[in-house]
Amino acid sequence: MLSLVENHSLPRTAAFFDLDKTVIAKSSTLTFSKSFYQGGLINRRAVLRTAYAQFVFLAGGADHDQMERMREYLSALCRGWNVQQVREIVAETLHELIDPIIYDEAASLIESHHAAGRDVVIVSTSGAEVVEPIGELLGADRVVATRMVVADGVFTGEIAYYAYGPTKVEAIKELAGTEGYDLSRCYAYSDSATDVPMLESVGHPHAVNPDRALRREALARDWPVLSFTRPVQLKKRVPALSVPSRPALATAVAVGAAAATAGLVWYASRRRAPSARIRSI
Repeated sequence: MLSLVENHSLPRTAAFFDLDKTVIAKSSTLTFSKSFYQGGLINRRAVLRTAYAQFVFLAGGADHDQMERMREYLSALCRGWNVQQVREIVAETLHELIDPIIYDEAASLIESHHAAGRDVVIVSTSGAEVVEPIGELLGADRVVATRMVVADGVFTGEIAYYAYGPTKVEAIKELAGTEGYDLSRCYAYSDSATDVPMLESVGHPHAVNPDRALRREALARDWPVLSFTRPVQLKKRVPALSVPSRPALATAVAVGAAAATAGLVWYASRRRAPSARIRSI
């Protein structure tokens, strides 16, 4: 159970949420493949390949090696893409594609943590141009994700920082140091066994819609297992979360620049100035 109010005489705390299949029902970036096709960034073959990747992802069959192969494929795919065009496509389609697939249970948890005085941090392998706007929709305080290299306004295809597995923990510990979080009193939520390092780094880990490996780990460690099954548009929730205007959303999108592209989007800059509502690291 969440405590109703954080004791402010104690060190600060936070709740860390993985994004895909934890807060939203699909892969945040594979969802954009059709939009990138319509924008001329990818061809029909790439759309079909990312559709297959989405199927594998949702079926829970993407292991570490498959995720690494997809990362390499997507890095090569987005090489040379215009960063501003990617930002604009994401901004134009975010509400249509992402808002309807946010889990009602996750949104309620976020509200509960905020009501208890905790920060909410989205920790995702996806990138800034996707994660920051989604965080804005959810009212998250900060995001951690992957960052790709940009030169002369285009993606080079190189990855500056990959927020995956143990590297998520590095970012969380750095954030705890700068923000004063007591990790032993913090919460974390994820669906994937690749996030066991993140879950075991906090005092209150939770498995959400876990894959088979994480379910076994959660049962062995007596971690709570949660089932999220109700995707819902935020504006239809009661109480509803605050949804920013399109101009505010576009500003949030412009904060990051990496490849949301046709698959796993990358971001997680470690030290960046706060945007209107979200500060990424």
